[in-house]
Amino acid sequence: MSNQEIATTASNEETPLLRTGSASASSNNGRTPLPKLQIAIVLLLQICEPISSQSIYPYINALISELDITGGDERKVGYYAGLIVEWESLFFATEALTVLQWSRASDHIGRKPVLLIGMLGLTISMLSFGLSRTFWALVISRCLTGLLNGNIGVMKSVMGELTDSTNRAEGFALMPVVWGFGATMGPLLGGSLSHPHERFPNYFGASFWKEYPYFLPCLVASAYVLFASLIALIWFKETIPKRKNPQQALESCDGTKSASREDPVPLRELLVYPIILSVSNYVVLAFLNIAVCALLPLFLAMPLEIGGLNYDPPAIGYIIGSYGAGSAIFQAFFFARIVRYFGEKRIFVSAMSTFIPVFLLFPMINICALHFGQQSTAVWCLIAILLAMLAFMDMAYGTIFMYITTSSPNKRSLGATNGLSQTTVSIARAIGPALSTSLFSYSVEKRLLGGFGVYAIFSILSVFALYLATRLPNKTWDAIQSEPIDD
Repeated sequence: MSNQEIATTASNEETPLLRTGSASASSNNGRTPLPKLQIAIVLLLQICEPISSQSIYPYINALISELDITGGDERKVGYYAGLIVEWESLFFATEALTVLQWSRASDHIGRKPVLLIGMLGLTISMLSFGLSRTFWALVISRCLTGLLNGNIGVMKSVMGELTDSTNRAEGFALMPVVWGFGATMGPLLGGSLSHPHERFPNYFGASFWKEYPYFLPCLVASAYVLFASLIALIWFKETIPKRKNPQQALESCDGTKSASREDPVPLRELLVYPIILSVSNYVVLAFLNIAVCALLPLFLAMPLEIGGLNYDPPAIGYIIGSYGAGSAIFQAFFFARIVRYFGEKRIFVSAMSTFIPVFLLFPMINICALHFGQQSTAVWCLIAILLAMLAFMDMAYGTIFMYITTSSPNKRSLGATNGLSQTTVSIARAIGPALSTSLFSYSVEKRLLGGFGVYAIFSILSVFALYLATRLPNKTWDAIQSEPIDD
């Protein structure tokens, strides 16, 4: 192949260009040091997401019952619980409407202002949720976060800009770690601080805490979000330069003008094979994972006779918190090493393969609880195995983020790339919880496969997801491009 052909191939719009800086670092056979302060601030902001969302998991089913939304029929709790949990249907349905625009805006006006707006939206939503006493008030408070929060895609863009191919595994390994930490603290806060007038009557004996028994965990979560926002406001440095005046930015955002290859590309140029394949795998991963996250607290809370374990909110908080802690520790110590040794694809495929046994474990645990008791050693051993599999499954996120980051046409389009991925993932996550919890209730009401039909359906979907995972290349897209081309 001639030099001209190589240059033509490298400039093709389907070839990911996100490899600036990696070549020099690789040539020195060393790893570029991570910008610790900036990454620490990003991770501090990222913790806000799981703390806020996961804190309502331990008590969401109890809240639905207490508000008498179901008319006293506990079998219908699943229909409503899946519509309210923040990371579930309503949040993602509204997020899908705006996250792409927030991410594209961050390509032009900068990451920092978009991140701060998202933190403000998260604060308002949490406080509103704690003060809600009707179904529609809960709905509106969940929707606020989805409309105002574009931070999910922007944080991934920032991480991609702060790392290169030599330290990307270490950088993206930190995201599941802090998510796991937040996923640990969130359920603990929600389970421990709900109904404070009963748990801490000396400090929360006022009638306010009786009328709003779930406001305290929302207040604590909001306080942390405000603290993290203040840190970012003062010390976070913008990761992209302001290269356009407002009029030029608006024209480029509309796709009518693109000055150079370093400018954000129009949306149509993002619909290429590397991005489509990477995003598709992210979609099925997120869909199955959010289904598990919706089913787990419901499964733990529902009575034994209808397929659950009948645990109280503190126990549910400890179980879900243990999963978050175990996942965080595992990711922190082993993610980067395992990915470097086995490669991104092998880890992603292996992680995706855990969904099948995870869904099959739910009915096994319930059957075991019916025979030996819900507090038996056998039940707790099976729960531990389930949580361990979920912790290993979380490795799929770090690897697929690396594929998506390196599939971007250039760094100035990284926000749009992540925004596109988050839009499609948000749609999947909006469907996943409502579908899974509704199927749970339908399986119980109609005794579908003995009440366990929901798990059989998702096991079949997991087989399709595993096949799609095998279609990814063995290396990330920038690594493929940087390989020498034989004549």
